[in-house]
Amino acid sequence: MRIVAQKVTQAKVEVEGKVVGEIGKGLMILLGIEHDDLEEDADWLVGKISKMRLFKDHEGIMNLSVKDVQGDFLVVSQFTLHASTKKGNRPSYYKAAKADHATHLYEYFMEKLWMESGRPVQSGKFGAMMDVSLINHGPVTIIIDSKNKE
Repeated sequence: MRIVAQKVTQAKVEVEGKVVGEIGKGLMILLGIEHDDLEEDADWLVGKISKMRLFKDHEGIMNLSVKDVQGDFLVVSQFTLHASTKKGNRPSYYKAAKADHATHLYEYFMEKLWMESGRPVQSGKFGAMMDVSLINHGPVTIIIDSKNKE
């Protein structure tokens, strides 16, 4: 399971011209799920991202979490995070989970994130063609992979 988290001042997701998820200050999370990911992968990622200190304190040091700054989360499924570009110029997505498995873990991830952080979690629409817009503050962008715990 892989996430790309961006610190934002605002972010939103639209499907067919309608806003389905929107936040102000917080983290915009793109979530990619592999076919062999488990709930344990989601648990580990939620533990990391819910406590990650990416927001500045009164001294200007990134020392505060989303919860500390009363921010929100926007989670968007993105199977292309598991693209393989090893051969040719057309990415392969053979590592990406099938919809039934991915949907379960996507919903599980969001529920655990809300429970662990105590902060609102907005989302895109799983499997839909989405238009995502955001203002990345910093810019701060973090990539975390449950299979590569650095």
